[in-house]
Amino acid sequence: MFLELMIGRWLMEGDLLYGKLVRLTAEDPSVLAEACSRWNKDSEFLRLLDANIANQVSAKKITEWIQQDFDKSPEPLYLFGIHTLEGERLIGWMDLEGTLFPHGEAFVGIGIGERDAWGMGYGTDAMKVILRYAFQELNLRRVALDTFEYNPRAIRSYEKAGFVYEGRARGYLCREGRRWDLIFMGILREEWLAGCG
Repeated sequence: MFLELMIGRWLMEGDLLYGKLVRLTAEDPSVLAEACSRWNKDSEFLRLLDANIANQVSAKKITEWIQQDFDKSPEPLYLFGIHTLEGERLIGWMDLEGTLFPHGEAFVGIGIGERDAWGMGYGTDAMKVILRYAFQELNLRRVALDTFEYNPRAIRSYEKAGFVYEGRARGYLCREGRRWDLIFMGILREEWLAGCG
């Protein structure tokens, strides 16, 4: 309990949504939609992000989806843009979906859309920031995510942020004529607190 109090005090002294490399921001839906529309033209990005078929979607349609998610979603949804601290550039997005908020659980999603930002540590830093937000501000107990077997860069990044392997759905999707597993990962509040010290 003492460790949790000391870590909580230390974390409250800084800006909650700032990391070492990035900051999370509320974005105007049209600005985020324009960026997402551009990033969605990259089929590799889409295949790393989602199991759906790579598809082009207009900025107008993405704006409508974002607004509908906030207006009609019965569960909490926290959507952020990811900006670099250096240059203040929008490089991606992330969200926390709270279908299980009453149980202290959320699902996190992240997409780094700018290719020149891949492998630079921005995703790991953004994940650390959203975990601080989830555990310190929202008082959650667990945060979960999933990713694909063919995305080892994401798996390493999530492990650096403190996530642990929890299981897999074998042969979940077919890409390039091969079946790939869906990997499930999660982090508990006490695991996150232990990693902060």
